[in-house]
Amino acid sequence: MAATVVRTPFFDTSMHILKGAVVTVFRVPTGGSTDSVRQREATKGVVTINGIEQAPTEEQKSQVSAHITSKIAEDERITIFNIDRKKAEELYGQTMYDKFKVPAEVSTLRLVNIPKWSLNAGRFDMCASTGQLSKLEITKWKHNANKKILELSFEFEGNDTENIKIAEETQYDDSSYPPLGDLIPPEAGELKDMGDSNEPSGPVPGTEGGQTVTPWDVEGGDEGIDYDKLIRDFGCQKISPELVARIERLTGKRPHRFLRRGLFFSHRDLIQLLDNYEKGVPFFLYTGRGPSSEALHVGHLVPFFFTQWLQEVFDVPLVIQLTDDEKFFFKDGLTLEEAHRLGYENAKDIIACGFNPDKTFIFSNLDYMGTMYPVVCKLMKMVTMNQTKGAFGFDGSCHIGKIMFPAVQAAPSFPVTFPSIFGNRTDIMCLIPQAIDQDPYFRITRDIAPRCGWKKPALIHSKFFPALQGFKTKMSGSAATPSTIFVTDTAKQIKDKINKYAFSGGKDTKEEQIKYGADLSVDVPYEYLRYLMEDDDEFARIGEEYAAGRLLTGEVKKILADVLTEIIEKHKAARAQVTDETVKHFMNPHRESFKQYQTPVKK
Repeated sequence: MAATVVRTPFFDTSMHILKGAVVTVFRVPTGGSTDSVRQREATKGVVTINGIEQAPTEEQKSQVSAHITSKIAEDERITIFNIDRKKAEELYGQTMYDKFKVPAEVSTLRLVNIPKWSLNAGRFDMCASTGQLSKLEITKWKHNANKKILELSFEFEGNDTENIKIAEETQYDDSSYPPLGDLIPPEAGELKDMGDSNEPSGPVPGTEGGQTVTPWDVEGGDEGIDYDKLIRDFGCQKISPELVARIERLTGKRPHRFLRRGLFFSHRDLIQLLDNYEKGVPFFLYTGRGPSSEALHVGHLVPFFFTQWLQEVFDVPLVIQLTDDEKFFFKDGLTLEEAHRLGYENAKDIIACGFNPDKTFIFSNLDYMGTMYPVVCKLMKMVTMNQTKGAFGFDGSCHIGKIMFPAVQAAPSFPVTFPSIFGNRTDIMCLIPQAIDQDPYFRITRDIAPRCGWKKPALIHSKFFPALQGFKTKMSGSAATPSTIFVTDTAKQIKDKINKYAFSGGKDTKEEQIKYGADLSVDVPYEYLRYLMEDDDEFARIGEEYAAGRLLTGEVKKILADVLTEIIEKHKAARAQVTDETVKHFMNPHRESFKQYQTPVKK
């Protein structure tokens, strides 16, 4: 008689990690997706997942494995909590049930959760964290097209089998249970903000809790933008000090001040991208600009400065999309011809940020659409009306240009859009530096990528460069906003705008400032220095002196004016060197220097 296999926490932890990876890649609902599980041997098991209509591609298999590796490396804490069954079903619907449901007489559920990964009503012990696994590999993939099931055989090992740390219970009261978006993957089928249900469910993410953050409107509460709430609402991950340290180790360069100071603060799949890079597989960068004004303002420079640094330290190619079509669709009164012209003017400011001319391709959508249209078509067929309603709030009054545009912005996320640069490669990932308000476009992009057999782009999000008047909104490029600081402003204009409009956390009188000091949390000049001043020691010194009352508001504003003037004068000098021929070079995709990216790295 065969020996009885003892079910261990390592097995159940493996099963939950694996299931979360499959749900993320194939975008199936977590609820009811598990058909069966069994532990065959001490370190082997099988799980069967429902709802997988087609056999997985090699790319999808690779993505599942990469997600598993990343989740173990993250050493994510596993939580367990008890909850009244009726309350659980009110909050979470059917997400916590497998196909083999909990008996009806059970009135209290024991929910096991890997945050934003897996939620399940279960009675078995789990490891305290995902990092307690030293190995989890899928050894066999078996797909049944008729039953639409995927059977996965896997092997696992624990780090310390003699001293297993078991997940402990977390206590919640009725008002503090975590929302569904904190418990299951953003790509899971239940999250209808990007789903295919008949009607999108709930408000547009980013528009609750007294603030509005969409690609077109940014308005915070009285205390500014709540970025922790955006991380929860959008389902992205916070950039940890360990992740910043890893970037430093991989590049051999000191992290950019935007990373050191938490100004780029969240991400999607950055860990997986770095894993690939460490194995010798490069990535490419993608960012963009919607041309709506003659010149860029200081806030526009933030993603370009950071992208330039990323290109330099990682030595990777970059594509920059000029969305002249988008501005025509979304900005009343702007003609298509004028949007196209502004794109070329903005390209000169972008080039002046110091991008590598041999590794950077800048393109206008209006000019390049013929090449990328096949990719756009495939994406448009994947995006439903309900997805655009849920992600952006579009309704029947929106013209179809707005509704189809997400597919256009998604296309540069994939190397197939640039055959003259990447050939027919599909192994190369994309990293998109962006302000957090652009995330809805790429939630949809990441949702549909696996269905096209393409890698999901990784994202890295920045906070907003605030308006001079305060933290409630970001700096605007509108001509009707006289306080905006443009890269064409003179030293006097910069000084005058800062002195007149910059909201201060300092006190009303010199005597009060000396006695009480400034409130740095609301002080815009000091926040601008956080973005613009490179010297960490000097930045910290100014903060200490200002908060203690030993620096006055006028002195801090003068420091800012000097720093900003130096940056803008340097930018003007660089832009003056950009000729029409320079722009033509950057907009030529057929360059000899790009051919090096057409051959995959041999492993």
